[in-house]
Amino acid sequence: MRRGIAHIAGRRILNVERAPCSRRPIEILPRIDVFRRRVQGQVIREVGRLGKRVVLVLEDEQRIILEPRMTGLVLMADPPTVDHLRISITLERVAQPLLFWDRRGLGSVRLCSADEYAKRYGLEKIGPDALVISPAELRSRLCTSRREIKVALLDQRAVAGVGNLYASELLHLARIHPARRCDTLRKAEWERIHAAMLAILQTAIKYEGSTLSDGTYRNALNESGNYQNHHRVYDRADQPCQQCKGGIIQRIVQAQRSTFFCAKCQTRRSRTRS
Repeated sequence: MRRGIAHIAGRRILNVERAPCSRRPIEILPRIDVFRRRVQGQVIREVGRLGKRVVLVLEDEQRIILEPRMTGLVLMADPPTVDHLRISITLERVAQPLLFWDRRGLGSVRLCSADEYAKRYGLEKIGPDALVISPAELRSRLCTSRREIKVALLDQRAVAGVGNLYASELLHLARIHPARRCDTLRKAEWERIHAAMLAILQTAIKYEGSTLSDGTYRNALNESGNYQNHHRVYDRADQPCQQCKGGIIQRIVQAQRSTFFCAKCQTRRSRTRS
């Protein structure tokens, strides 16, 4: 989503409006009139990301944090439905406003000062971004945990930006069983996990994410992503493994989330960590 709206950097905010919506309300803080007053006339200096969040950095160092969560979209195009439109940001010399759309009302839009942002979204609250964390830091943050590695990778306090789908994908590429406990993984295995994490996330960004059968995810232009056509294991239960050619993809449930893996090339043997 960040890449699809990156071109609005340098544009001035003209107006912010809360769209009329009869659905479950999303969290918008502060109150919309206060929000509007604080950002009106401000130039968007940078369009960044924090895990799955889009962060608009303003010229006075305030941040607008757009957090779509599972059923939200940040758009520069007509929304999938008008009924679920939540907020509209009108920009100078940009015909299409920036829209926040959310089907189930799980997302949020927050305006924070620089200090508020540091307190709420600092490293003690949210881990380093998955695309910039080093192999050593990833290992140090998780290697003593007794949790299963797939579950641990979803902890945004440890590392930000790895979703459920991509955790299954990267562990398959790394040939690590999703139920392996973190404290049993060796240094070389952590390095494989880190390399696979970068490879999978970079590929997913290239193909603009995955639009599954429910059609919920769309890119910033309200178009389907294409990474679903390149899934290694996710949503491929009972199909042959494309990596080892001999295994069959299995589905299990971990922390109430679906996990997909190949038992043949992702063995569950546990070794002493080195």
